[in-house]
Amino acid sequence: MVCDGAGWHQPGEPLIVPDNITLLRLPPNAPELNPMENVWDYLRGDKLSGLVCHTYETMRDASKEAWNFIANDAAPIASIGTRDWACVDL
Repeated sequence: MVCDGAGWHQPGEPLIVPDNITLLRLPPNAPELNPMENVWDYLRGDKLSGLVCHTYETMRDASKEAWNFIANDAAPIASIGTRDWACVDL
């Protein structure tokens, strides 16, 4: 499991990790290593670019629509978030 180290993702209590899960902590200030950043870049460039939102609700609804667009099809996420150098063959 990839842990990006964001301040709001820090556990309050010690995290109990099952034996079959390995935590991969990303170095700070390295968004290019976080696959989710690539998905957000895609959404900003493809689904959210050129939008002018005058209210919070408009921005929230546009973001929700963009997220639902990509969340309903796993292929773009797999394509965007996969890096050959980050894959492990079992």
